[in-house]
Amino acid sequence: MSIMDDWNLNEAHGLWPTGKQNPIQLSSCDFRDGQQSLIATRMRTEDMVPILREMDSFGFACIEMWGGATFDTCIRYLKEDPWDRIRTFKQYVQKTPLRMLLRGQNLLGYTPYPDDVVERFVTASAKAGIDIFLIFDGLNDIRNCEAAARAALKAGKLVEGNIQFTSSPVHTIDSFVTTAKEYVDIGATAVHLEDMGGMIDPVTAAKTVAAVKRAVSVPVHYHSHCTGGMTEITYWEVAKAGADVLDVDVSAFAMGTSHPAAESMIAVFRNTPRDTGLDYKKLGPINKYLKTMREKYQAVSTRMVGVDINVVEHQIPGGMYSNLENQLRGMNASNRLEEVLEEVVQVRKDMGYPPLGTPFSQMCGAQATTNVITGKRYGTIPKEVKAYVRGEYGRAPGPISEELRARVLAAGKQPITCRPADLLRPLYEESRQALGQIARTEEDVLTYIMFPQTGLAFLKNKYHLD
Repeated sequence: MSIMDDWNLNEAHGLWPTGKQNPIQLSSCDFRDGQQSLIATRMRTEDMVPILREMDSFGFACIEMWGGATFDTCIRYLKEDPWDRIRTFKQYVQKTPLRMLLRGQNLLGYTPYPDDVVERFVTASAKAGIDIFLIFDGLNDIRNCEAAARAALKAGKLVEGNIQFTSSPVHTIDSFVTTAKEYVDIGATAVHLEDMGGMIDPVTAAKTVAAVKRAVSVPVHYHSHCTGGMTEITYWEVAKAGADVLDVDVSAFAMGTSHPAAESMIAVFRNTPRDTGLDYKKLGPINKYLKTMREKYQAVSTRMVGVDINVVEHQIPGGMYSNLENQLRGMNASNRLEEVLEEVVQVRKDMGYPPLGTPFSQMCGAQATTNVITGKRYGTIPKEVKAYVRGEYGRAPGPISEELRARVLAAGKQPITCRPADLLRPLYEESRQALGQIARTEEDVLTYIMFPQTGLAFLKNKYHLD
């Protein structure tokens, strides 16, 4: 059924569906994906504190402020304890739920962890102050989200199932509807469609939202980036199609490879059936402050200006785009960015079209960069890509190329087909004993498990053990 089947002639000319409509809600991504997309996640907690009370009182549906790359960046670059960031937020944010992005069985790392670690990590995050767990699997393999969702629900928290909304020959509206239903089956209290690269056109997005709305009884959220220049129009269309919540940033942290501006969305929906009821003028002081933060962190700001419609092809997400720029700059190869983006397209096809969310955007980006810099495709294959081909991350959406399979798998050998975590032995107690007196808390042990080398160095510095 086409989305147009539900609309009358007037609605097809841009008016709204008939009947009572609920106000559309806005979620703030400023402190997580907004800063991840524009300033490589380098904003320090102390620089967030001055505007937290104003953010809390504004009326956002939630504030996404943890997960994704924030954990790694805290211990690797900022020398901050990421767990303390949650507690600091809780001191100032009393009314608005705090949300984190969790990579399913990968948690906040880049490889799958056993169930004992997943359960402990989610429970510890909930205890520290996370209210909503936005859980996804990079391959939309919901088997990899079951343990995290179960632990979050047991802790009395909300679970939002995050669908990696992408475009490829193997992804269809029906496949996304199936994924939405699978999330609801494991207890999700809401479903997200996340266009991590801003590559989905408004018509496709609206049709998909309408189909998912018909298929599930929980709220449907929409998330996209402005990279391709279509997202403001897309937000209008998915609102008409029934989306309940949109992810935004205050304008200083919006646009480019980030998300639409909250102020603009409030103005756009005013006097429509989906009027947010919010006053964008109240964001003025917050925006003024965040502009000073853009200036402060200018050294790590993305260099993308305007629109990159080529994202429809390469599909690199906002946060990965800025990190890729920084990596190439560090290799004195900034002039080869376009070559790398073109190579990403081929690598993704060879890998069976994984959605380019974490960790698969990093995998494809790393493989593409290696191919371009060395001048030899798959002459060197990172261990993460090898693990992917072996099935250690879950089911590939489409067939993996024979060339890549042959370079990774022994003749006649097939990738695993079970839930990957079923093959992993418990890890928490072993890690706790390995750390000995270095770890003072359960959080310390979990930090070490997420990033053993970086985490160990961070803990030694934290407790002055060097």
